[in-house]
Amino acid sequence: MKTYGLVGKQISYSFSRGYFSDKFSKEAIASTYVNFDIPVIADIQTVLSNTEIGGLNVTIPYKEQIIPYLDSLDPIAKKIGAVNVIKFDPNGNRIGYNSDYYGFKNSLTPHLHSNIKKALILGTGGASKAIAYALESLGIQYTFVSRNPDEDQLAYHQLDQDIIHDYKLIINCTPIGTHPNTDHYPDIPYEYLTTSHILYDLIYNPETTTFLKKGKEKGATIINGLKMLILQAEKAWEIWNS
Repeated sequence: MKTYGLVGKQISYSFSRGYFSDKFSKEAIASTYVNFDIPVIADIQTVLSNTEIGGLNVTIPYKEQIIPYLDSLDPIAKKIGAVNVIKFDPNGNRIGYNSDYYGFKNSLTPHLHSNIKKALILGTGGASKAIAYALESLGIQYTFVSRNPDEDQLAYHQLDQDIIHDYKLIINCTPIGTHPNTDHYPDIPYEYLTTSHILYDLIYNPETTTFLKKGKEKGATIINGLKMLILQAEKAWEIWNS
């Protein structure tokens, strides 16, 4: 029996454990899925040395920090600069992959329309890098929005009517609004949203965050992160078993 698992910090809420446990049960797969909740990335050594592990997922805050502990990266993960899937090859080598971009791209594509030419990415963490890669592959220009913006990034206070008008796709890659802090939301000027906008929140708990509610009030299309999570999980399973 193989063991699969999720590496992260404070991940008792995780989607992955429930999803894969249900999958293994329904499909009669003789495997288990566990959470490896580690306080610091150095503790990953114990997990990686466990020979019973068939594959790992990686989540906040280790999608970038995990890279030095791997033997190699898939070309896409290398370009993104973040890893959320680890495969162990027959020689025991640890190979990093990214399935977040796949989940995001394929959950967003059915909702795209001709007005979507530019996107604002709220947040600059590991997940946002996969989102940027997916947008590039779709030919959508993007700009990062950060509380501490670097060059070529925007601060939240810089968002105005003209910017919101130009950027019809807004993606929340921050944890703001996650249960139990469901009354929190990214500080953007929601009053300028229109029916041509798409608001995408990587959060799935709650199902409709305040960020999405505010978009819906303006007639915008809203998408939460559940479909992305399902797609990236199935892609991870494909990677582990390829």
